[in-house]
Amino acid sequence: MIGKIVKGIAGFYYIHVPDKGVYECKARGIFRNQKIKPYIGDNVKIAVLDEKEKLGNVLEILPRKNSLVRPTVANIDQAVIVFAVENPKPSFNLLDRFLVMAQRQEVNPIICFNKIDTLSKEDVNAIKDVYSNTGYHIMLTSAVEEIGISPLKDILFNKTTVFAGPSGVGKSSILNLIQSEEILETGEVSHKIKRGKHTTRHASLLAFHKDSYVVDTPGFSSLFIEDMEKEELKDYFIEFQRYKDGCKFGGCNHISEPKCAVKKAVQDGEISESRYNSYTLLYEELKDIRRW
Repeated sequence: MIGKIVKGIAGFYYIHVPDKGVYECKARGIFRNQKIKPYIGDNVKIAVLDEKEKLGNVLEILPRKNSLVRPTVANIDQAVIVFAVENPKPSFNLLDRFLVMAQRQEVNPIICFNKIDTLSKEDVNAIKDVYSNTGYHIMLTSAVEEIGISPLKDILFNKTTVFAGPSGVGKSSILNLIQSEEILETGEVSHKIKRGKHTTRHASLLAFHKDSYVVDTPGFSSLFIEDMEKEELKDYFIEFQRYKDGCKFGGCNHISEPKCAVKKAVQDGEISESRYNSYTLLYEELKDIRRW
């Protein structure tokens, strides 16, 4: 059978197989010998040892399409990047870092601005407008008033999703609302874990329906852009792409080059000045890292 690892505790892995349930499995010794560590979110091939007790062995880890370090999960389809519009005020530079890193891992980013009940509609729209020209999917929510939660649930189906963002922005509150109605508690996992003595604080997946999962963790609060050449960065600011052919130089980095179409678009208000400032700040940061 093929299933997905939804939790790992002390060498035991809990594999969700659609339409069959959750199997408690041990990973074969060959993985330890080859220094292969199963990740939450890995798709695996298992051998069933006891169907009644749902016990088995992990035989093979199928190829990963991506993996994240914090939390340590694999095969993520999308990241819902949650920032509050107020309390705390959004750090656009940090948000832009999340967007860059999600794209680098081939994870589709979705921007979620939470706590919209704390600001006027005009102020919320002003924040949203910073990203209105980027092409990213932007969602507006209020966990307190349960605004926008239903559309957010809709985009989670048939995907594996991680929630990311700084502390205090309401990620846990949003997840609690989603879990309360939609997420199927994998009772087999809870039952098996209670049988043992193990506890864990590691990430796990919560399954809804057949092929829909969310990473059950508060997410992660900071990102360091590393192992990237500064010349790559412009490729992850997607609104730059429609202007780059207008630059005088083919390899324009949109920093100090003359006759740069991207810089002109910033001057003309077609690209957010905030986004461009994030770009230049990150560019200089990568430049300094490279120098060191």
